[in-house]
Amino acid sequence: MHENICMKPEISDHGAEPLVVDIERITKTNHTYRTALWTGKQLQVTVMSIPVGGDIGLEMHPHTEQFIRVESGCALAVMGQRKEFMSIRKKINSSYAVIVPAGTWHNIINIGNIPLKLYSIYAPVKRPFGTVHETKKVAELEESI
Repeated sequence: MHENICMKPEISDHGAEPLVVDIERITKTNHTYRTALWTGKQLQVTVMSIPVGGDIGLEMHPHTEQFIRVESGCALAVMGQRKEFMSIRKKINSSYAVIVPAGTWHNIINIGNIPLKLYSIYAPVKRPFGTVHETKKVAELEESI
């Protein structure tokens, strides 16, 4: 059976099943802070919506590499080897990618006037299957447990 190309894609974790999606459309229509779209054994794809003035939050993943692609909005990407010193500071907008090696401190800050829409690929998997964080506050509470 063929999928109707005009159907709105469901934004939920499709697990480790094969998946073909319009990632730009899914990313731009997502309204949650973070939703896992695909979680496999080695890799995870999430979509994010960062409100105006918001950010991902300064973080470092010791064993996880990350690829971030902006689909819409304007942001400041900061990265560095030490939390106190971000040696990379770059304004980014749609079509920019940020590649974060494991062990690198980083943050993506929405400096535009619309929600920042991006997707992120983690390798290996960073969060549990089915992760949905409606807001950054929910994400921080859940991850502090």
